This record gives sequence, structure tokens and C-alpha cells, in this order.
Amino acid sequence: MNQNNLSTDEHDHNHHSHEHSHDHDDQLESSSSQDTKGYQRTLLFSFIIITGYMFIEAIGGWLTGSLALLSDAGHMLSDAVALGATLMAFKIGEKSATHQKTFGYKRFEILVAGVNGATLVIIALMIFYEAIKRFNSPPEIATQGMLIVATVGMLVNILVAWLMHRGSHAAEDDGHEHSHGSDTKKECKKPANLNMQSAYLHVLSDLMGSVAAIIAALLMMGFGWVWADAVASVIVAILILVSGYRVVRDSVHILMEGTPKGIALEDIEQRMVAHTKVQKVHDLHIWSITSGLHALSCHVVVDGDMSILDASILIAELEQGLLDLGISHATIQVESAAHSHAGAHADTLICDISDRMPAGAGGHIGHNH
Repeated sequence: MNQNNLSTDEHDHNHHSHEHSHDHDDQLESSSSQDTKGYQRTLLFSFIIITGYMFIEAIGGWLTGSLALLSDAGHMLSDAVALGATLMAFKIGEKSATHQKTFGYKRFEILVAGVNGATLVIIALMIFYEAIKRFNSPPEIATQGMLIVATVGMLVNILVAWLMHRGSHAAEDDGHEHSHGSDTKKECKKPANLNMQSAYLHVLSDLMGSVAAIIAALLMMGFGWVWADAVASVIVAILILVSGYRVVRDSVHILMEGTPKGIALEDIEQRMVAHTKVQKVHDLHIWSITSGLHALSCHVVVDGDMSILDASILIAELEQGLLDLGISHATIQVESAAHSHAGAHADTLICDISDRMPAGAGGHIGHNH
């Protein structure tokens, strides 16, 4: 084959790969948009219901003197704020990427999830403080009114939790069918959206608060245990604290660009090295842009005689394999085994860029390609 034909073939292949990449990115964007639209509808209905009953429970807690109801109403206020903020985060996350925000605004969802988790922790600490005071001097509580308000609150929270659970699964199922319409593709479960999960945990912990208030009211009515109201509040606070901690922990992990849950660097390395043309993988980094949207960058070492066309085919094959593992955005750099800089990374899978960042330097030393 002469040089002109080789050049034409490479151009056609690269053009095809470019179109395939665009089609794939468009499908991912479309699937992500469909997912958040379903979430947004669920969040809007949930926000209206929670906000409406929050006022009823707050008034009921004030009239009956129940800390369990007041704490639950305060938690419902945080639910309303969390649901509204989550809805806003999804809206902002739909904005297109810009020259300044090259990944778009999807990471904003994680910021809101972290704030939601932090508010759960703060609310739990406030309930602890108030419960301790009530142990020392329990107030008189209108237990019948407390029982009625708590029961209605429980039913409202069950309805909202069911709506959010159904909405989340419907959106994930739509995305699953969109991404895996072909039987030849490997089935891969879609991860939970952390932003939606944080709002869902708000509602679930609020549901537990209503249940605790009902139990406390029954104990006070049946046995005269006035301290049951404070105990119920402490139980609710513990549940809220655990939920808040988990959301904050997961949010920080994503913001620190940690390796996504369920993905191991060693497994990715083995998958790539298993390709007959790949000799070694180094500078491997995997992180989440937002929940369910994972990215990867790495260098692969190959035979020095590989052509540009073969390298393009290799990258396309590796990207397809990574897509089956849930990594939708990959940047792969092909290097020759005789590359002058490859020796600096020969024994390390992970690249520590701080070791090659002299004072005042703004780039990654040793990678001038």
C-alpha cells in the first residue's frame, strides 16, 4: 500500500472515530438529561408536599409542646430546602460546557449534596442539645394531638419517599435501556445519583422521626413516660447524624477526585494490559465528574513500530472496554516503549505529579507531547 492510500485510510478511520465519539457523547448527554428530567419531576412534587405539611407539623409541635414534633418539623424544613436546592442543582447541571467550565456544571450537584449532608449533621446536633435540656425538665405534652400530627406526618413522608424511590428507579431504568439497547453489550448497573440520594435520605430520616414521635406519644399515653419524647428525639438525631455523615463523606470523596466506588485501579490495569498490543499502563487516574459519570486518563506503552492508524484502533478498542466497566469519558495517550520519559514511570501505576512540580512551575514536567 502506498503512502497516499495509507494517509487516506488513516483520515477515514480518524473521521469515523471522531463521528463515533460525537455520537457516543451525544447519547451520554441525552441519557443524562432524561435522567435528571425524571428526577426533577419527582423533586417538584415532593417539594410541594413536604413544604405544605412542614407548616402543619410546626404548628402542631408548638401547640402540643412536643420536641419530637418540633424537631421533625425542623427536619422537614431542611427537607424542603434540600429538595429545592437539589432541584436547582439539576437545573444548573444542565448548562452546557464553556471554555471556562470545560466539564460543564454537573459537579454543582455534588456541592449541593455535600451541603445537604452538612445540614443534616447540624440539625442532629441541635436536637441533641434540646433533648438534653428536656431530660432535666420535661415539659407537659398534649399527647393525643402529638399522636395525630405525627401519624399524618408519617403518611406524608411515606408518600414522598415512595415518589422519590419510584422516580429514581424509573430514571435509572430509562438510562439503562438507552445505554444498553443491544444484547451484545455487557450489562452494567447504573450508580445511584448522590444528589438525589442525599435528598432521599433527608426524607427517610424524617420518616423515622415521625415513627419515633408516634412511639413516644403512645408510651406517654400508656405508661406516663414523659421522658419518651426526649428519647425519641435522640434516636431521630442519631439516624440523621449517620445519614448526614455518609452523604458528606461521599461528596468529599468525589470532590477530592477519588476513585469511584466499585472501580479498582488494579482491575482497570489488568483489563487494559490484557490487550495484546499493550505492554504497560502508567499515570492511571480515575475520578467522578458527578454521580454515575466517571472519567479516566492514562498512558499505555506499546511497541515502537505501531502506526498512527493502529494506535487509533487500539484507543477505540480500549475505550469500548472501559465503557463496559462504567467509564464513559477516557483520555488515553499511546507511548512507545522507547519513549524518553517512560522510564520515569516504569514502576508506578499512579503518577504523583507533586514530585515533578518545581517551585513556580504550572505544568506537568516530563510530558511535552
